[in-house]
Amino acid sequence: FVGGSPIINAYRTQSEIPTETEASQSMAKALKKEGFKFVGPTICYAFMEAVGMVNDHVISCHCYQPVADQMKQFTL
Repeated sequence: FVGGSPIINAYRTQSEIPTETEASQSMAKALKKEGFKFVGPTICYAFMEAVGMVNDHVISCHCYQPVADQMKQFTL
């Protein structure tokens, strides 16, 4: 759903961070097709953040750069 590489965003404020994206919408649709019932794009986006498919730390966060650097090693 992310093309084989983590997505490293560069948001400046918390309000810029979306609750869902096209990728999370696609994931939710695919999971529903496989029989999942209680799954939607917001839940999928939170999952994507939690497992490292997306870096949504704001750039001023102390975690942003270390996470971005670590994610770059998984870029195909």
